This record gives sequence, structure tokens and C-alpha cells, in this order.
Amino acid sequence: MLRQINVVGAVIVRDGEVLCAKRGPSGSLAGHWEFPGGKIEPGETARTALKREIAEELACSVDVGAELTTTTHDHDFGTVTLTTFWCQLIDGAPQLTEHAEVRWCPPGELEGLDWAPADIPAVRMIVAGANA
Repeated sequence: MLRQINVVGAVIVRDGEVLCAKRGPSGSLAGHWEFPGGKIEPGETARTALKREIAEELACSVDVGAELTTTTHDHDFGTVTLTTFWCQLIDGAPQLTEHAEVRWCPPGELEGLDWAPADIPAVRMIVAGANA
């Protein structure tokens, strides 16, 4: 049976653009784009975990808003359940600590990036919402 991994991702929006983060060259899903975030630790809520992860990964603070979607994807290392939330940057500017690159993209450019599989449904929802 595959290991269950519960993670959260932040869809950080600023001036109509979405923050995208590229995973580093080592580790699982190296080089894929993702919404920044990480694992939910024991005793944490999803929102608490997301605030902590953004502080750790990007050295900035976010206000976690409404849930966008929850998706599940099987990988060889386990089953990842990703819950993404709309977020607003409230303090600081994203710094590279774990990612190879971060960039702000208008929704129309999101599908041109090579996304981690669990992030793709959220990307499609953002693009569809922007075109609505």
C-alpha cells in the first residue's frame, strides 16, 4: 500500500498574477512547477501548515483564504493529497530558499509550465476562472 502524504499549496495572487515555484534539481518531481507549500505536520490544520510552509520556503507571510480544490495523485513514493488555497501576500517578498525559481505569471501563461501532476487540476481551475 502506498504511503499517504497530505500536503497544502498556496495560490498566491498579486496584481492579477499567480506565484509559481519551480522545484529544485534534486528530490521528487525535480524541475516541475508547483504552488508553494508542503506537508501538513501532526496536530496542524491545513491553513496553519500552509502559513508555516510559506514562511519557511519563501520567507514571507500570507493570509490563507478560501479552499480552491483538493486533488489526489499516486506517485511511486506514495499517494499525495494536495489541498490548494487562495492566498494573499501580507508581508515580505518571496525569497528562494528551496525552489530553483519563482515567477509571477498571468493565468493565461500557467498551462505553458511543466506542472507537478497534483497541481494540474488547480491550474486548470485558475485558467478557467480567468477566462470566465
